[in-house]
Amino acid sequence: MPELPDVAVYVESLERRVVGQSLERVRLISPFVLRTAVPPLATIEGRRVVSVHRLGKRIVLALEGEYFVVLHLMIAGRLRWLGRGDRAPAHMTLALFDFDGGTLAFTEAGTKKRASLHIVHGATALAAFDLGGLEVAAADLPTFRERLQRENHTLKRALTDPRLFSGIGNAYSDEILHRARLSPIALTQKLGTEEIARLHQATRDVLAEWTSRLRAEAGEGFPTHVTAFRPQMAVHGRFGQPCPVCAAPVQRIVYAENETNYCARCQTGGVILADRALSRLLKSSWPRSIDELG
Repeated sequence: MPELPDVAVYVESLERRVVGQSLERVRLISPFVLRTAVPPLATIEGRRVVSVHRLGKRIVLALEGEYFVVLHLMIAGRLRWLGRGDRAPAHMTLALFDFDGGTLAFTEAGTKKRASLHIVHGATALAAFDLGGLEVAAADLPTFRERLQRENHTLKRALTDPRLFSGIGNAYSDEILHRARLSPIALTQKLGTEEIARLHQATRDVLAEWTSRLRAEAGEGFPTHVTAFRPQMAVHGRFGQPCPVCAAPVQRIVYAENETNYCARCQTGGVILADRALSRLLKSSWPRSIDELG
């Protein structure tokens, strides 16, 4: 799922292309993607785009008259910018937004159809999409600490809870926790003062660094390689590969459709965390420490 850095660069790229332009037409290719009936699509056609902004992991196009187009990419949704005469991707396109300078294509790979489009009117209606997550870049340490310890969860769960923190998902939570040298299963209310400060700084740094990196990668073009798995990442998606800090093999915990990647030596004192499925299967053969893998 595209997270804060990717969504932020999408927003910046759209700002350069559509702010001040009129949304000439909306072509709904896959009707399921539209999750609202009121106001109708025809209401927003011909309206000028006032601004584009991020709301958590959602992208919001604000139109004159307090109308808002809210896009949630979910796991496989992506945006593409098409010039005049460019063809939309076959079998993937959900909707097309035509502007004078080009067309925004809203696409989704796969068959699960989770991406969504909402059309809403008024600030109150838009506010319903704000889950209340803290924007860490603008938060000082006391504010971050209060939000982190508001509930007693594992760090992985807390960082990825959109009610607690905005824009952080599976990929960047792994990178943040590795940078902070903290276990993904450490409990928020048991962290010490220095650990919380380390986590606060790591969260700010990782999100800022990746946003800058993706911004530079896109340049003046439109982002085309939006993925949760990048070779420059320290641990996410790098199971079995060497940690860039200590060279120990990256470990993982698999659950449902997600996995947590971490370095046992850097983050858990050498302890390999139990993977429910594998540790149950291997039982006594399950390695307890990174040294047993050697």
